[in-house]
Amino acid sequence: MTTAHHLRLIDGMRTKDFPLERLPSGSGVSGPGYHTALLIGEDGHEEGDGADRVEHRVQCLAEHDALLTLLTLRWGEPQVVSLWSAQERMTAGEVIAEPWAEPVASCEYLQLWRTGGRWVAVVLYQEDDGPGCELGVLVTVVDPP
Repeated sequence: MTTAHHLRLIDGMRTKDFPLERLPSGSGVSGPGYHTALLIGEDGHEEGDGADRVEHRVQCLAEHDALLTLLTLRWGEPQVVSLWSAQERMTAGEVIAEPWAEPVASCEYLQLWRTGGRWVAVVLYQEDDGPGCELGVLVTVVDPP
């Protein structure tokens, strides 16, 4: 997928109604008050050789940067949100509301905009000790944790 395709997907998620129950939706999940999508996944790269995984990571990071640049041009600078305190609360047993539970469990931070009455978050999932990389987005009316 191209950056232009990612932008069209995000625009569609921003205008689409939310379902009343949690349902699969293309490359993500939608539920009451949110839509999520995985823009770039591992797609078999987790089993590839080291060079293949490193190349995938480089492409994922480049797409992440390009997407942030274009969204910043549209909506201004994002809020860079640390998920550390929410991770600590989750570890202590607090239930984090969807769609935030997965990013909180998997990421250190995310970039966030408030536009048109909805939150738009770009999420970069990276392995701490390896070259794994995935890029996701979520659109929600649920406030961040």
